[in-house]
Amino acid sequence: MHRITTAPVTVPVAPIPARTRWAVAAGAGAALAAAWWLGDTAPYPYAQRGLLDVPLPFLTAGRTDAVLRPRPGERMLEIGPGTGLQSLHVAPQLGPEGRLDVLDIQQEMLDHVMRRAERHNLATITPTRSDARELPYADGTFDAIYAVTALGEIPEPDRVLREAARVLAPGGRLVIGEFFDRHWIPFGRLHRLAGAAGLHLTEHRGPSPAYLARFRLCGADTPVRRGEHLADGDREGDDGQA
Repeated sequence: MHRITTAPVTVPVAPIPARTRWAVAAGAGAALAAAWWLGDTAPYPYAQRGLLDVPLPFLTAGRTDAVLRPRPGERMLEIGPGTGLQSLHVAPQLGPEGRLDVLDIQQEMLDHVMRRAERHNLATITPTRSDARELPYADGTFDAIYAVTALGEIPEPDRVLREAARVLAPGGRLVIGEFFDRHWIPFGRLHRLAGAAGLHLTEHRGPSPAYLARFRLCGADTPVRRGEHLADGDREGDDGQA
């Protein structure tokens, strides 16, 4: 009997066209972007806290200082401090007689801020776990309130703004910083919500996807301090955005 052997048959594989490769890569990129966008939960998960220490364009510490204007001896409130990136920068500017209250719905975030404050020998930061829609403070408590990339993560931001207006002292100021993500509040919408809460705009800096805006109580008896004004070029356009 003769054994018959056959050589393996090689089937030629056509190269994948460049256009197809780009389409696959684009699809994968879109899928990753969608996963990031849809996974951007609120409140911001503590497990992803490392990203909160990355400075954002137009929302740097220097720009925030220019709009917030911290002063020694003031009592301030930070809503949604995250891991304390802003807290550790603002608190020392208030001096030993000042005080920074930090409020968050997540105890893990507050504990993280306080551990960092202890390492920096900052004894003027006071944490409170609460819902920003029902601030646990008396009327007219704070010289200033600020929330950087936090307001959009809280349901019913209109209620937060009304509460902020309630606990602001006469002549006090509210600073909101927003950066484009799934919870971003466009400047035009913020301006309308603030107006309905009894707050008027005194300064706006940065493009709508990454901006800082300062407000005061409407009809406050205390005059606006020098330099606290809506700069030319930062005024609203017809669509409510600068």
